[in-house]
Amino acid sequence: MSAGKGAAAEAGMGRTSRIVSYLGLGVLGALVGGAGALVQDGWFPGGLLLALAGVAGLFYGGVKLTGTRLGVAVPGAVWIVTVMLLSSARPEGDFLFAAGIGPYIYLLGGVLTGVVCSILPQLPSSVANSARLGG
Repeated sequence: MSAGKGAAAEAGMGRTSRIVSYLGLGVLGALVGGAGALVQDGWFPGGLLLALAGVAGLFYGGVKLTGTRLGVAVPGAVWIVTVMLLSSARPEGDFLFAAGIGPYIYLLGGVLTGVVCSILPQLPSSVANSARLGG
């Protein structure tokens, strides 16, 4: 394979399995967004750190699973839509995010984590393996 291809292409990931991976990452993006919205203010500051660790794990795992930047874009887009929908006020006056610094750190930290994971250098697996083995 050429150096421009992702790790998923080199690992023999077919089109169908890649689409299923993106769909799964999208579902995980919604779940992590909802869980993080509930946890981040409930057990402050430990819940905030746990929520941000979940976001970072999802985004980095998406990049490593698919080997493409789309592996972080799909769950990132679903995560941000989920969090924005949960942060808006409902007609009954209910909302999930309280006024305070924690929700803002969660939103900004999640977005920055997505950006960082999307700009990580993508090394071909042969280069990564030879660097690991010292050769």
